[in-house]
Amino acid sequence: MQVHTRHTPAFGVARISLAPGEAVQAVPGTLIANSFGVTEVQQARGGLRAHGKGSPSVFTAPKEGGWVDLAPEGPGDVYPLEFDGRTGWNVAKQAFLARPSTVRVDAGWQALQALFGSDGGFLEHYSGTGPLVLACAGPVDALTIEAGELITVRPQYLLAYPDSVQCRLRALDPAGPQSIRTGDGLALDFAGPGTVLVQARKSR
Repeated sequence: MQVHTRHTPAFGVARISLAPGEAVQAVPGTLIANSFGVTEVQQARGGLRAHGKGSPSVFTAPKEGGWVDLAPEGPGDVYPLEFDGRTGWNVAKQAFLARPSTVRVDAGWQALQALFGSDGGFLEHYSGTGPLVLACAGPVDALTIEAGELITVRPQYLLAYPDSVQCRLRALDPAGPQSIRTGDGLALDFAGPGTVLVQARKSR
């Protein structure tokens, strides 16, 4: 699976090229067009339903291969995050657009359970190899954190951070309203070295 983007960063479209028989899972309703012969099957169940996007669609190329063009529902960028099989990433739930079968969602990831407790939080953990395509509300910035450096990010702007970066979740105002599900009233503190991906506009 290869990903090429266009119309970025304001109205990003991801063209996903598939090898013969290869499949990609994507958010339903994001398909613009595809090469002839690509089939679509909507899964009966999937983690996407939990955050309001319905069950994922799976697009499979015919024996000669093919492509699909995907675009988020709203304006913004699309960003292919490449997985090397060594480092996992914690990704904002609303940012998922598409992934191959070689990139998996790790339900019940221990580090996220430690971050959020028993409640389902606003992040998911992914691992594997290949590109995970993210839908972003604005252009993507990669914030490089040096060893010993600390930064704070608001959850609504966070896209992803690798397992190698240390993270702490805290309340902006302990007496104010907070939501583990949306990140409202919360902040994330990160310690380097590493890179944190953020979007230049708040997620919808």
